[in-house]
Amino acid sequence: MKIAVVILNWNGKKLLEQFLPSVVEYSKEAAIYVADNASTDDSISFIEAHYPMVHLIKNKENGGYAKGYNDALRNLKEPVFCLLNNDVEVTDKWLDPIIQTFNNEPKTGIIQPKILDYKRKNYFEYAGAAGGFIDKFGYPYCRGRIFDSIEKDLGQYNDDAEIFWASGACLFIRNEVYNTLNGLDESFFAHMEEIDLCWRAKNLGFKVKYAGTSQVFHLGGATLNSLNPQKTYFNFRNSLYTLTKNASGNLFLLIFTRLLLDGIAGVKFLLELKFKHFLAIIQAHFSFYKHFKVLLNQRKTYINKEKYYIKTSIVLDYYVYKNRVYKSS
Repeated sequence: MKIAVVILNWNGKKLLEQFLPSVVEYSKEAAIYVADNASTDDSISFIEAHYPMVHLIKNKENGGYAKGYNDALRNLKEPVFCLLNNDVEVTDKWLDPIIQTFNNEPKTGIIQPKILDYKRKNYFEYAGAAGGFIDKFGYPYCRGRIFDSIEKDLGQYNDDAEIFWASGACLFIRNEVYNTLNGLDESFFAHMEEIDLCWRAKNLGFKVKYAGTSQVFHLGGATLNSLNPQKTYFNFRNSLYTLTKNASGNLFLLIFTRLLLDGIAGVKFLLELKFKHFLAIIQAHFSFYKHFKVLLNQRKTYINKEKYYIKTSIVLDYYVYKNRVYKSS
């Protein structure tokens, strides 16, 4: 099974210098592409000079993660795409478990490997860890990572498991599934669009899986780190987008409860004197209200009647009951 490993890049020459060598070395069975989002640094000339075997896709603008990948993947023919961040180090035989799972499980549409921290290689990485889930109110968490609590890798997630969402840091998806879904939702721009993509795939009956014997290391925070209020804005706004588009049940009660919880988060930021993050939540909500009608129209297409969550509230579980480690129920 041929895989297209597609690395989205924007002004990331230094990251390409650091991380592209492992992709080239350990992906002999794949076609490697760098999709450049109109970089103004020397990214393109660097690849042309040092990696002639890597295919270049030159996007006309920096449309963010979603549009960048939609533009890049539009004309690719490989049956499986790997959406790979430019700050990911891959390992020997990382593609073998992925290929095996896709070959053996025709209803599996999306797969994520084990994602460890490049800086602390025996710990899971924030963005995806060992596979993602969401609670009833749309707050995401992972096996191996709940909010800012990161687990050490002790082999506890060396399994193959069905998950709810796969991390956009390293996400494998069948070409036919990606195109059936019309790709990523470009209104997200960045952050959480992979959760929306996975949810829509599950709505169509495809499984999202985690392959614990495939391992990569993610630097993380290379585009927007957790201290950047813009990341807070995208995370809160896009979480509301995803919930409105896809969640079953009484939507208005769900959204009302979620807005109350976001208000509590805003107060927490105020008490921590993180005023820009507080304002980012307010801006996220105004953007959500502005696009609410469009989201409702999308909801008519994407709605899934099945229960989508394991935990009712990961916020309650974490902050009130002090559960810092993933539990399946």
